[in-house]
Amino acid sequence: MDSPALIAFCGLPGVGKSTASGYAARQCGAPRYRSDEVRKSLFDDPSYTDAEIERTYEELLSRARRELEQGESVVVDATFNSVRYREMAAETAREAGAELLFVRVTCSPEVVRERIERREGTVSDADFAVYEQHRAAFDPFERDHVVVDNSGSVEATRDRVEEAVVRPVCRTTQQ
Repeated sequence: MDSPALIAFCGLPGVGKSTASGYAARQCGAPRYRSDEVRKSLFDDPSYTDAEIERTYEELLSRARRELEQGESVVVDATFNSVRYREMAAETAREAGAELLFVRVTCSPEVVRERIERREGTVSDADFAVYEQHRAAFDPFERDHVVVDNSGSVEATRDRVEEAVVRPVCRTTQQ
């Protein structure tokens, strides 16, 4: 049996990480941990301080590590906007003897604005101003990764995730 995989969906707020990561998790039969949900489980009224963000990533990756150490692949969903958090994910995979795949979800700013304005009942607190702040501060992506453009239809995004993640990663880890 091949080693488990840590599949880290990353990108700016509102680009569709949850849509893409949810599909991948279902198709791979893998648990999924989202930074938005982890944050809300840790902090009743998050203020997004550096300390809260650090604690959120620590807990997100701790949950992923438990799955990996049991031989299970796992999907995580967070911005991973800084090199530091990407390094934490890489270290988690390395320590657990897991493969690592970063999936950077992208989307045109116009589509992001439209989708954020239509959001209802989402766990995310991000609005378009948060998207803009993250876009300005997003560290260049220095690691190997695949890109999934989520500017089109849900079906097109699913096709891209199937091609970039499910077939090459999940099918091999499920054998």
